[in-house]
Amino acid sequence: MGMSRLKLQIITGFILCFSTIATAQPIKPFGPTPTPQQLIWHDMEFYLFIHFGPNTFTDLEWGHGTEDPNSFNPTRLDCMQWARVAREAGAKGIIITAKHHDGFCLWPSNQSKHTVRESKWKGGKGDVVRDLANACKAYGLKFGIYVSPWDRNHPKYGTPQYNAVYIETMKELIGKYGPIFELWWDGANGEGPNGKKQIYDFALFEKTVRKIAPYTVVFSDIGPDIRWVGNERGIASTTNWNLLDTAGFKRGHGAPHTDSLGRGNFNGKNWIPAECDVSIRPGWFYHSKEDDKVKSGKQLMELYLESVGRGANFLLNVPPDRRGLFHEKDSAALVEFRRLKDEFYKENLALKASVMASATRKGYAPSNLTDGSARTHWAAPDENKSDTIEIDLKSTKTFNSIVLQESIEYGQRIISFSIEVWDGDKYYEVTKGTTVGRKRIIQFSPQQVSKLRLLIKESKAAPVMHSIEIYNAPDYGAN
Repeated sequence: MGMSRLKLQIITGFILCFSTIATAQPIKPFGPTPTPQQLIWHDMEFYLFIHFGPNTFTDLEWGHGTEDPNSFNPTRLDCMQWARVAREAGAKGIIITAKHHDGFCLWPSNQSKHTVRESKWKGGKGDVVRDLANACKAYGLKFGIYVSPWDRNHPKYGTPQYNAVYIETMKELIGKYGPIFELWWDGANGEGPNGKKQIYDFALFEKTVRKIAPYTVVFSDIGPDIRWVGNERGIASTTNWNLLDTAGFKRGHGAPHTDSLGRGNFNGKNWIPAECDVSIRPGWFYHSKEDDKVKSGKQLMELYLESVGRGANFLLNVPPDRRGLFHEKDSAALVEFRRLKDEFYKENLALKASVMASATRKGYAPSNLTDGSARTHWAAPDENKSDTIEIDLKSTKTFNSIVLQESIEYGQRIISFSIEVWDGDKYYEVTKGTTVGRKRIIQFSPQQVSKLRLLIKESKAAPVMHSIEIYNAPDYGAN
């Protein structure tokens, strides 16, 4: 009898599920939308950058390309330590400067004679890129590579032949150490050993990467997949469109204005979201004089809220020291950052709360916003470019933070919104904002109420949202 009842419940559940699917009004994407690999990148949110090479040992930021390869000689290199600390910090991946502007390769490249092979480190048998790729795999992290087009050492730099060298360098890295989740192209372009600058064939570079690594996202000033946010402070614009126009622009000096890189373009033709890069120290490479200038866990949390909390991704540089280890102060700050982030997300007060919307598309109920599922959405009917979503917490709660997420697979739509709370007699506004995108985190003065509402004031198309979360968290002043 019990089994029959269970079967009946299962059958009933399937009928209800398929009935909902059958009657749901399909959502059409609006404007540019992210590729599957860009969606995976968006979900990573936070990962580490590692600047490491001869500059670590010469106290430079930009090497000259004439440094003795023997200057690179870490005494206790441990990429497993990097990966372990990265995972403890909540990072989802690591990108390493496999080749910086000085041209020194952290792997024994066949395209250069300025590599770890020419150094005394491990008798010329070492391979930092291999060690880190293995460490990332061991700790479940994605692996990325920065490979500077500028090369102050290579004899062919500044000649037409160098573009072929750079392409073969990328092929070598991707072929030997892939899969690569992100390839980082720096826009710097200076003189090589012959005193000439290179004319980069980025169109050919891009075509090559698309062929040999179709699932790799590529970063530069103008993408093609990820854009620079326009500053190296790790902060996104409060208005942040994932869209960018690239026609007529170039990487480096020909890039869009930093304001455009920060805000994106309202009607941009390409989905090219922003990445916020910043170093945990004043410099990008390790310098012992900066050991007392490491950003605190609290500062890192603030940067998280000003990057991920504004719809961008957070790329934090943590440079290994001359031992080849993350310094103790850097590691401590990262662990503290993870603790603070976990504390922020400790209790979602909106989970399973009662939700109503002024208009709803068939098959996309408002309750989907607070069901805790990553696969459900609420959507408004096509004709609605604004909407009101009311959340009833059932009892008085204290909160000061709200997390909003659009379902960006359908495009970025929301132009402006506000948050209002119920004082027992009427609603009043506590905060407002512009874009939402992948994630928007807003903090405000603590509220003690049982009801609140989100007013989507203006949207390019019918809004489609993934979730609304409410927290009573430490106040970091995010908006």
